[in-house]
Amino acid sequence: MNELIDLHCHMLPGVDDGAKDLPFALDMARAAVDEGISHILLTPHHMDGDYTNHKRDVLARVSNFQSSLKNVGIPLTVFPGQEVHLTGDLLRAIDQNDILFMDESERYLLLELPHSGVPEYTQDMIFELLTRGITPVIAHPERNHGFQKHPDKLYDFVEMGCLTQLTSSSYLGIFGKDVEKLTEKMIDAGLGFVFSSDAHNFKGRRFVMREAFQKLEKKKGKDLAMRFNARAKAIINGDEVTRGTAQRISSLKKKRFWLF
Repeated sequence: MNELIDLHCHMLPGVDDGAKDLPFALDMARAAVDEGISHILLTPHHMDGDYTNHKRDVLARVSNFQSSLKNVGIPLTVFPGQEVHLTGDLLRAIDQNDILFMDESERYLLLELPHSGVPEYTQDMIFELLTRGITPVIAHPERNHGFQKHPDKLYDFVEMGCLTQLTSSSYLGIFGKDVEKLTEKMIDAGLGFVFSSDAHNFKGRRFVMREAFQKLEKKKGKDLAMRFNARAKAIINGDEVTRGTAQRISSLKKKRFWLF
């Protein structure tokens, strides 16, 4: 599948734990194009305790990086974004116009929960965001320890109105078999909506988007693979996302093995 859209990537040089400098970022851009990716939302960490990337700074840096891509002839379109960490200061940051959304209409927000779990106030914060007309897109839930222990929590958030972004490398087993199996279950339960790379480098945190779509098409059919990419396009355009039916992971039928 060509013309893939990546909604989560740490390729913007020198701002977080992703690309360390411009030459590294340009090499990542070439790798993305080789994967069939045509558009990328650049999402540096924001307000996660380690990194703060203010909206005005990201806008300027992404504009400069797009110029660098054009100057060296890399056919890739990049957009400014942030991977926004869940924090009690989030609503204030939105009010202060320091948050970049996934789309220009400010409808979708890439929201990262702490890897260690799902904080008690998560539901209240999500409710506040939804009340403002903002749809949280939960980043890599398959790698969150809270969802790993209690995967049905994700169903509750999706039922509230959230979307989710699964990591392509999780689906391919790069983070281990347990994460791979949970990612597959999230897809089976209708709790996974798009693939993104969350690419940081060329080792464990690579793009592998084409490979993830190939696996999805093989296991679940071409229609679902096309819907995953169409949803990414809808998010970046600020359009309505086709959801489908979601169910609790605990309600999925277990595979039976018959002996003959």
